[in-house]
Amino acid sequence: MKITIKDVERITVHVPFTPRCAVWCAREQYQWDISEVLRVTTDAADLVGYGETMPHYTWGRVSDAAIERVKGANAADFLGDDSLGAGLQMAIYDLVGKAHEVPAHRLFNLPQVRQWCPISWWNVDMPPAEFAAEAREAVTRGYTSHKIKGRPWWDICAQVEAIAGATPDYYHLDIDWNQMLVNASNAIPVLQRLDQYPIASLYESPIFQRDVEGNRQLRDKIARPIAHHFGEPPFPTVVRDEVCDGFVIGGGIGSVLRQGTLAAGFDKPFFLQIVGTGITTALSLQIGAVLTHAQWPAVNCMNIYSEDLLAAPLEIRGGYARTPDAPGLGIQVDEEALVRLRMEAPYEHPPLRLLLALVWPDGRKRYYARIDQCWTDAQNGNMPIHEEGAHLEYVDDDGSSEWDELQRRAENEGPVFATD
Repeated sequence: MKITIKDVERITVHVPFTPRCAVWCAREQYQWDISEVLRVTTDAADLVGYGETMPHYTWGRVSDAAIERVKGANAADFLGDDSLGAGLQMAIYDLVGKAHEVPAHRLFNLPQVRQWCPISWWNVDMPPAEFAAEAREAVTRGYTSHKIKGRPWWDICAQVEAIAGATPDYYHLDIDWNQMLVNASNAIPVLQRLDQYPIASLYESPIFQRDVEGNRQLRDKIARPIAHHFGEPPFPTVVRDEVCDGFVIGGGIGSVLRQGTLAAGFDKPFFLQIVGTGITTALSLQIGAVLTHAQWPAVNCMNIYSEDLLAAPLEIRGGYARTPDAPGLGIQVDEEALVRLRMEAPYEHPPLRLLLALVWPDGRKRYYARIDQCWTDAQNGNMPIHEEGAHLEYVDDDGSSEWDELQRRAENEGPVFATD
């Protein structure tokens, strides 16, 4: 059966964050509320495929050349072709599944192993009370797992205690440091403290993943599993030297299926990290339905948006999301939302002019103009780690020359100490 692609339309939309997420995503995820939806049409008027690209956070943007390459061609010829980019590849699977009247997971050449896939709520780092509010909402929405960002500029125990106090005993946390604990000597005391909290269930990339010996030391000294992004260090090194307990897997469909199959061959669990609105989450569920070791809750970040771009929401119950069983991705895209939220070029937001303060209870204070400066300080080992009472706050622009000068110094010189 030939499925001839007639046209590919790009529809860029601005999908607002929820109010609480908007505040804290403004530092570094401020472009994530921009989504490019791909609508792929065929000679058959009633056959349309949809996909989604997060243009400012994706494993692969869709190029004009890729669109031209698929026009007039048989959609089935591009299954597994990661070079298409995120949204176009997704739309091809949606299209071919609909043409053959099967859900997309039937196209992966693997048997279905689950109808309900584990799924996680997600938040960037925020104050303890805000985390607790997010967790309470997550529980009402059917979630039992929560991925949070562990950052040295916060009191991590205060954050974990706030979430634990707001949720049932079955709720659990995946804490992701993006390697900001740097080395085993820093990480061991922090993780051993967190081991005492039943809610803490998984530690993601606490130190540099390339540090094979350091990660082996961590695994010997802590009670919870460690997850690494697949690929660093190389997979043979991971399994030979027992570097981590499992993986974070994301990217193109072909790559995800290969990596998921490799992990399964060595009995390594993993979670899928495929980020976007409900459209992308539907793809993640189709993939999770066939990968045997996609056993940890998937991270899709759908919860940070005020809308999911779907005509009917995905079903989430008891920490699991039902894999749609209708053809293709199994969803109906909300066309009215695509019209209402459509965005005009340029498809990006200008960065906000920020002043951030890292504050300790004893009066110490350090100023930053951008969150990437905090990252650099942390990963260079130039920041106290999770001190009690530490927190990051916005310094509001009061229009004064003092604010302007402090922001300018932080922007041009890097971190500014309060006594400077």
